Amino acid sequence: MSYDFNLFVIGGGSGGIATARRAAQYGAKVGVAEFSRLGGTCVNRGCIPKKLMVYSSHFPEVFEEAQGYGWSPVQSTLDWHKMIEAVQKELERLNGVYLRMLDNSEVQLFRGYAKFVDPHTLEIFESPNSSTASHKVSADKILIAVGGHPVTPNIPGIEHAIISDDMFLLKEQPKRVVILGGGYIGVEFACIMHGLGSEVTQIIRKEKILRGFDDDIRTQIQEGMQQHGVRILEGSVPTAIEKTGDGLKVTVCGKHEETVIGDIFLAATGRKPNLQNLGLDKAGVDLCQDAIAVDEYSRTSQPHIYAVGDCTDRINLTPVAINEGRAFADTEFGGKSRVMSYENVPSAVFSTPEAATVGLTEAQAREKHGDAVKVYRARFRPLYHTLTGREERVIVKLVVDETTDKVLGAHMVGASAAEIIQGVAIAVKMGAKKADFDATVGIHPSTSEEFVTLR
Repeated sequence: MSYDFNLFVIGGGSGGIATARRAAQYGAKVGVAEFSRLGGTCVNRGCIPKKLMVYSSHFPEVFEEAQGYGWSPVQSTLDWHKMIEAVQKELERLNGVYLRMLDNSEVQLFRGYAKFVDPHTLEIFESPNSSTASHKVSADKILIAVGGHPVTPNIPGIEHAIISDDMFLLKEQPKRVVILGGGYIGVEFACIMHGLGSEVTQIIRKEKILRGFDDDIRTQIQEGMQQHGVRILEGSVPTAIEKTGDGLKVTVCGKHEETVIGDIFLAATGRKPNLQNLGLDKAGVDLCQDAIAVDEYSRTSQPHIYAVGDCTDRINLTPVAINEGRAFADTEFGGKSRVMSYENVPSAVFSTPEAATVGLTEAQAREKHGDAVKVYRARFRPLYHTLTGREERVIVKLVVDETTDKVLGAHMVGASAAEIIQGVAIAVKMGAKKADFDATVGIHPSTSEEFVTLR
C-alpha cells in the first residue's frame, strides 16, 4: 500500500524533532504535526526558560558574596519585565533554530492538532475545537511524541491557581508566592522566586522534598533552602484557596494549621501524558495507567505505531526522549537495531543549592545488594565560601558494592553539581570501580576532587 509518508511524527518537541531529523537523514519521507511552538515543553515551558531564570536568581547572592572578596556593596534591582522579555526573545530564537533544522532536513511541518482516523491515517486540525480538518495524511509508521501537561489537585478554589507553564508569562513579579508540591518543579521554582526577591512558602505533603532522590540529597537541599529563607510547611496540605482583597488566602492543614496569603498560588503537583483528543481508540493503541504502553523498542500495541518521551511515562527527561526517538529511527530506518538503556541515567535539580545524581540511591542499593553496600560520603564547606561568610555545605557521595567494588551511584549537592555529575556519570555508566576513582588524580583545589579522595 502507498502512503503519504514513511514516518509521521505527532509532536514537535525535542523527542519528536530529533526522531524526524534522524529518520530523514536515512532517506525517509517524514512529516511532523505541531500545534504550538517547536521544541515542546523543554524549550518553551521547562528546561530552557527555567534555567535562564535560575541564572537570574543567583545574581543577588553573588553581589553579596563579592563583599567577602573585597568588592564594595552593590545596589541593584530586578527589572522583571526586562528579564521575562529577554527569556521570551531567546525562546523565539530557539524556535527559529528548530524550524530551520526541520527545513534543512526536508521534513514537512504541519501546523495543527493531529488525530487518528485509523491506524495509518491522521487528520490535522487548526485547533482542538475545529470540526473540519485542514489536512489528511497517511503514513507507514507513526510516532507519538506529544509530551505531558501539568495536573492540579481537586481543592476548593483551585481555579485561582497557576501551573508551571504560567510562571514564564507573569506580567508582574509576585511579592508573595505559595507553592504546592515537593517535586523538582516545585523545589526549583521555590528557589528561583526566592532568589529573585519574592517571599516564598512551599507546602509539601511529606516530611521531605524530592521523593525518589537519595535521602542525603533531599535533606541537604531542604536544609539549604530553609537556611536561604524559603519557608517549607512539611507534612501539610492546602484545603482551600480563596481570593481576597489582600491576595489569595490559602488554608493549610496537617502538621501546620494556618492561613497563608500569597499573590500567586503555584500548583506543582505532577504531570500526565497529553493523550486527550488523539483518537488512540481508533488507532488501537493500548494504555497503561494513563500513559501509552510501549515495549523496549518504543513500539505500542500496534506494530507500526511508536511512542517516546513523557507520553510513555518512563523517565520524563528531555535527553531520554531524544535518545528514545533516535534509537527508534536507527532501528527502523537506519538498519542499526538498538534500544534505550534506562540504567544510570543522570539527572539534576536546579535548586539552590543545586543537586545532581546518577545511579542507585543508598536505599535502592541496600534493597538490591544488602549488607554488601558501603557508602563513602563527605560534607564540607567549599573553598569559595571561606571568604563569603556563608555557612554553605557541599555533599559528595558514592554508593559502592563492596563485593565487586563497583560504584552503584554518585550523588552531589553544591555549586555546579550538574556539571560535575555529568562527567562522573560516564565513569558510572562504564562500570567504574571505587579503585578507579581512587587511582584518578584530583584537580586541586576543586570540589570535584572530593570524588576521587573519598575514604
